Amino acid sequence: MNLATTTHADVSNVVPFSWPQRMPFTVRIAGTEAELEQAVQIRHAAYARHVPTLAQLLRAPEAGDRDADATVLLAESKLDGEPLGTMRIQTNRHRPLTIEQSVALPAWLRHRRLAEATRLGITAARVGRVVKILLFKAFYLYCKRTGVDWMVIGARSPLDRQYESLLFEDVFPGRGFVPLAHAGNIPHRVLAFEMATADARWRQTGHPLYGLFCRTHHPDINVRGAAPQADRAMQTVARPLRAVAEA
Repeated sequence: MNLATTTHADVSNVVPFSWPQRMPFTVRIAGTEAELEQAVQIRHAAYARHVPTLAQLLRAPEAGDRDADATVLLAESKLDGEPLGTMRIQTNRHRPLTIEQSVALPAWLRHRRLAEATRLGITAARVGRVVKILLFKAFYLYCKRTGVDWMVIGARSPLDRQYESLLFEDVFPGRGFVPLAHAGNIPHRVLAFEMATADARWRQTGHPLYGLFCRTHHPDINVRGAAPQADRAMQTVARPLRAVAEA
């Protein structure tokens, strides 16, 4: 699914003035062992469809799920409580991102507050199209709430094109795909997205998801368990895109 070409038919009644829009599922932080097990259940099922060799390692919670810098999101059906999707978010507040086990990030991302999304898994049902979008919005809201400067992701082909359409940019232009240890050494493209300019860039380009992400309130997305940033030690003065490239 290409996130950038999602229509209003996929997510109905999108409005431009922050009116509330209810969904048939919730997205929240998995705060109990039972909720984490639900996230693992849908994660394993999703990987079994697309990356079966890696799925064999994902039958149980990983150490990274319980890391102090990690947050696991869970999308759950309101009708029957079935898990519909999950994503793990890791910040670099206390340690490097998982992706840094495989690549050294460039100078313009050093000393910035980063968040990496991994272990995305969604249901094979049709509602999975919408779940995927709302999980990504939850990631975006989480990053806003916690003061993240840049989102970082590793995406295998052809999923990398979806993030490119969201205005993510290559962390290593011209390098192409690199194997990532935490993703079974499958080649991934490393991409990043600057939070400070997100609203302006999406608005200026007329992005089809701008209204959904920035002008629509979804009460069914709850990332309030993510503590607002209080640790100013990692804060740096906001600078324009690429201003730190020469640092």
